[in-house]
Amino acid sequence: MPADVQDKFNDYPSSVKPKLLQLRAIIFELCQQHQLGKVEESLKWGEPSYAVKHGSPVRFDWKANHPDHYCLFFNCKTRLIDTFRELFSTYPTITFAGNRAMLLPLSQPLPDAVLKQCLLMALTYRKIKHLPLLGA
Repeated sequence: MPADVQDKFNDYPSSVKPKLLQLRAIIFELCQQHQLGKVEESLKWGEPSYAVKHGSPVRFDWKANHPDHYCLFFNCKTRLIDTFRELFSTYPTITFAGNRAMLLPLSQPLPDAVLKQCLLMALTYRKIKHLPLLGA
């Protein structure tokens, strides 16, 4: 992990850091399982960001002004959030903000299956963007 990203993780409250580290682990696991290539891990706009060659970058963060949630951010010029909203709008613990963010409550377990599907769509976006519902 790059030093600036490690510093960012170290700044998160102890109630938040495990969830975000779990998200990070899922991203690396998906990239390895699906042979998506090298993951570029960096800070973008002060938030941990993850990108692979044929995907759309994914960022996540927790903000003190919304202490009960953490967010995943996707490129607003993609169909990702629109697709996620169509597929998962009835999922009780996920809410969406505009066309770029997925909000998850800290009080609930990480919705692993849903997140893995969403993250895989983002990490393979350039290969699936022409498919209806991004191939879901």
